[in-house]
Amino acid sequence: QVQVVESGGGLVQPGGSLSLSCTASGRFWSIDVMGWYRQAPGKQREVVATITNDGRANYADFVKGRFTMSRDNAKNTVYLQMNSLKPEDTAIYYCNILVLPGRRDYWGQGTQVTVSS
Repeated sequence: QVQVVESGGGLVQPGGSLSLSCTASGRFWSIDVMGWYRQAPGKQREVVATITNDGRANYADFVKGRFTMSRDNAKNTVYLQMNSLKPEDTAIYYCNILVLPGRRDYWGQGTQVTVSS
């Protein structure tokens, strides 16, 4: 069994910042790719950013320069620092991990981020 738990969502005003974290636990050797995704009401889930086990991050164009993703392999944890938030960033943010062996992926339950004045 593998558990993925996100935390850190909430309500913030436009231009503000939030930090999300996601921790994995359970039976696996290691985590390969970790990713943050989001889904706004009425829209499909989309990738926000991903990070490899050696720390190489890739970002969706709509968050480049505003969001920063990092990970702590010793803690099986990934972080997403979100700055200069916009109302259109409002969504449920999900963490996804790809574990080894087997390269099976797991999702967290999601955390709500609301950007509103």
